[in-house]
Amino acid sequence: MSDTSDPEGPAPQNPTPARSHGRKSIRATLRPRELITDSPDLAGAWTAQVITLLPQAFPGVLGESLTGKALAEGRWSLRTIDLRTFGEGKHRNVDDTPAGGGAGMVLRPDVLGHALDEAGLAARGRWPVIYLSPRGAPLTQAMARRLAAADGVTLLCGRFEGVDERVLEAYDIEEVSLGDFVMTGGEIAAMALIDATVRLLPGVLGNAASTEEESFSDGLLEHPQYTRPAEWRGRAIPEVLLSGNHAKIAAWRRAQSEAITQERRPDLWQAHEADKGKPGD
Repeated sequence: MSDTSDPEGPAPQNPTPARSHGRKSIRATLRPRELITDSPDLAGAWTAQVITLLPQAFPGVLGESLTGKALAEGRWSLRTIDLRTFGEGKHRNVDDTPAGGGAGMVLRPDVLGHALDEAGLAARGRWPVIYLSPRGAPLTQAMARRLAAADGVTLLCGRFEGVDERVLEAYDIEEVSLGDFVMTGGEIAAMALIDATVRLLPGVLGNAASTEEESFSDGLLEHPQYTRPAEWRGRAIPEVLLSGNHAKIAAWRRAQSEAITQERRPDLWQAHEADKGKPGD
């Protein structure tokens, strides 16, 4: 008797429907990406893209505390782009010696260009691209607010002696610095910038007033903070803070902020005084 059964077996009567991935965004890419991940790309979420030779360093501390909770809740999204995958040759070289001679190595423009193209900068809109560099403009609270109001940010983490200048020109990349010092790479600076920005996103801190009273919110350093116990090792909380008189407390805090700023950051104090004289103040 001949066998007339279907060689592939009977079709299932109740096939499982394809799983919906909800808010996950779809982006054309040259490399396969997982649909199931601890920090997926979420449609509409503020997103930090980090181009780095150390993708394993992320999210690092950003995955902890309030920023980590916000990442898990989808209030922001993190995407790392491994620069090494765009390297040239058998050993995936990403750098070469400086033109004109000198010590160290410089990240190649062709390698960086491929990585930046992968980040999708052609239609970046409200999406700044930043290179973490000691020669850049200082990272400020005002800059963090500007970045938080954008759709996201792409961060280029340098290594070695830096990146080919032509890349910065071709992609109109902004340079940002943490301060007047040099580190071995841009990853720590990138985390600092992301942290300063993400905490300003809606719902991350939970209490919007927290960002209104802290350092730099009005151009001044923050006043001293105290909590219980009322006395510790012979040091007491200033009586005005226990008075319940909110007007006096506000005046004391303002005076403390002004005194601390004058003493520790005369540059900020001068800028603050200059702003007071502008029309509309």
